[in-house]
Amino acid sequence: MIKEIITDEEILSKPCEPATAEDAAIADNLVETLLASDEAVCLAANQIGETKCIVAYLNEAGKPVVMYNPKISQKLKPYTAVEACLSREEPTGVMRYDWIRVAYDRLQDGKLVPAKKKLEGNSAQAVQHMIDHCEGILV
Repeated sequence: MIKEIITDEEILSKPCEPATAEDAAIADNLVETLLASDEAVCLAANQIGETKCIVAYLNEAGKPVVMYNPKISQKLKPYTAVEACLSREEPTGVMRYDWIRVAYDRLQDGKLVPAKKKLEGNSAQAVQHMIDHCEGILV
């Protein structure tokens, strides 16, 4: 189901709860909302009103990737980025890393299984932005 993007800072500034396999419907709604947007390249669950630690982004091929409970385990090549956000009116300057390694869970056969991924460039920046959302950090 396509959801409305939340702009309420009180909701967005609360850290999200860990996600479980039972939150798969939230992940589905997140992907549907992401794909329905002409502007979004990534979304976090709290941006659609769900306080679960789930993020989705479009990879280089334009396909959605869902991460449950993502955490950055390594980061290299810092730089300053100016980011826009669907939940905020003004772009903001923020420190990002051009290369990251992310530990997360993915849904497989109805269960969450651990996974790791190395990301660079735009995908790395998008995932860092979404992890900030999950931690209640507003950019």
